[in-house]
Amino acid sequence: MDNKKFLEIVEQSFKKYLATSARSNEKLKVLHGAIATDLKALLGKDFNIQSLGFESGKETEIVGRYLPKKVDIVISKGKDALCGVAVKFVMSNYKQNSNNYFESMLGETANIRTANKGYFQVLVLPKKLPYFEKDGTISKIEIINEHDLAKYIKLSNDNTDLYFHTPNKTLIYIVDFLNFDHKTISHKTAFAAHFNNIEKLDIRADAVPYKFGDNIIVNDYETFIKKVVAYINYLS
Repeated sequence: MDNKKFLEIVEQSFKKYLATSARSNEKLKVLHGAIATDLKALLGKDFNIQSLGFESGKETEIVGRYLPKKVDIVISKGKDALCGVAVKFVMSNYKQNSNNYFESMLGETANIRTANKGYFQVLVLPKKLPYFEKDGTISKIEIINEHDLAKYIKLSNDNTDLYFHTPNKTLIYIVDFLNFDHKTISHKTAFAAHFNNIEKLDIRADAVPYKFGDNIIVNDYETFIKKVVAYINYLS
């Protein structure tokens, strides 16, 4: 799967989110399943991959150092889980939750990596996101900026051999496609209707001007997935 196809999958996942609900896992099946399918094609028949939207359609657990953790995509060889890939596609209200997302990611990564398993992260973020109030009203548009990414920039320069809370590799994909006027489209239902009526979204990778270290790959799915495959082959 190249970057163009990855963006198409992101679009399909977003459309599924609009057609279902925020709590539905249907949108996850699209994105997780596509990455799992790609990994299977690249790794071959000797590896077993479990994920929503792929083959059995179920997530599975990795036994961490401290507790088992259900992971979005798990790659195994025989009975042994080699590594996991966590995938998050944030659709709205990012800024109020961003520290919680980040802290949870650090904890789950440390739990798995200290059990001698690999761990990778994928974070897909629209550059512009709606902020939904509890009643569905869109009160503002959030724009991802350097302050929001500062913790990831710092993480990107960590030594993964020393800091086991740092994923082996992280993909951050910032996409630009949510162009709308929240003064005229001011509610979640209108937001969904607006984008459902657009047959083909103008979705593209955003130009990210901030400098990241080697641990984080920005807007390049192809390079990221090659790194994941190389690491899995090394472990096995």
